[in-house]
Amino acid sequence: MFHGVRVLMPGFMLCTVIAITATFVSDHYGGPQFLYALLIGIAFHFLADSEKCIPGIEASAKKLVRFGVALLGARIVATDVSDLGLVGVGALVGAVVLTITFGLLFARLLGLPPMLGLLSGGGTGICGISATLAISSTLPATRDNERYTLLTAIGVAIFSTVAMVLYPLVVKAAGLSVSEAGLFLGGSIHDVAQVVGAGLIISPEVGDAATLAKMFRVAMLMPVVVVLAMMFHAERKREHGANGKKTPVLPLFLVAFAALATLNSLGWIPEPVVALSSDVSRWCLVISIAALGVKTSLEKLAELGWKPIALLSGEALFVAAYMLAMVFVSRALA
Repeated sequence: MFHGVRVLMPGFMLCTVIAITATFVSDHYGGPQFLYALLIGIAFHFLADSEKCIPGIEASAKKLVRFGVALLGARIVATDVSDLGLVGVGALVGAVVLTITFGLLFARLLGLPPMLGLLSGGGTGICGISATLAISSTLPATRDNERYTLLTAIGVAIFSTVAMVLYPLVVKAAGLSVSEAGLFLGGSIHDVAQVVGAGLIISPEVGDAATLAKMFRVAMLMPVVVVLAMMFHAERKREHGANGKKTPVLPLFLVAFAALATLNSLGWIPEPVVALSSDVSRWCLVISIAALGVKTSLEKLAELGWKPIALLSGEALFVAAYMLAMVFVSRALA
């Protein structure tokens, strides 16, 4: 066991230091923590071929992300659903399903791989980089899928930050109420941190309403990833077949996610434990995205061209237009 830990340490420590650096820059100078981790990781791509670093980098990119996603379950509370109302719940479910569908169709129209459409649609429609990493962990572990994951993560981080700045202006221009603004911001901005930031730009009340809507989208991660895990089970089984490993239909991290969400909904997890699990989850995901950055070269990303940018921007505009339309529908029904 100690030998295994010693083998993993160099690569793991590299990714951890990158994550700490990204967090420091984000805390002191502003900007998205995940994006900094990605970009700094890319700068250390030359270490991706180091025999000492490879095992730890691989473990951080593939194993640690599952632990981080599992801990996200502790943030889910089932009673939040009733606070959103029937129209709000329907609008948010539609945002997730339709954005993923739009991503797949638009990727096909642009001549891009369906895996990129799935990852970008899921990241845009659910909860940004966390969803991108969770969906990626259910897909066959190929070099192409790793490139698509990194590209989606970069795009989601950039567009989420742009949305945080611009969407409050949309709220003001459209004259939305507190609940309407919360539904629009929480349903259309990619990452949780940017949702909170956009809401607080307007008011604390809008910040709370937007966070509530966003957490429902986070809860949608579970059913989406379960469906994808079952869809790609056969491919993952073939992938591990040569090593004689058994591949469960549902990965263990999804079972843990569901268990934590259930326990928290029942009120059995103390608030300090929920806060701690949220912090640990975020650190795991930041370290994982740093590892993914180290593994990927800009040269390979550039080979994909302009089409992925068009795909990600199209998805961002689609979910924003959809949520704004649903806000006005809910107003008409009120």
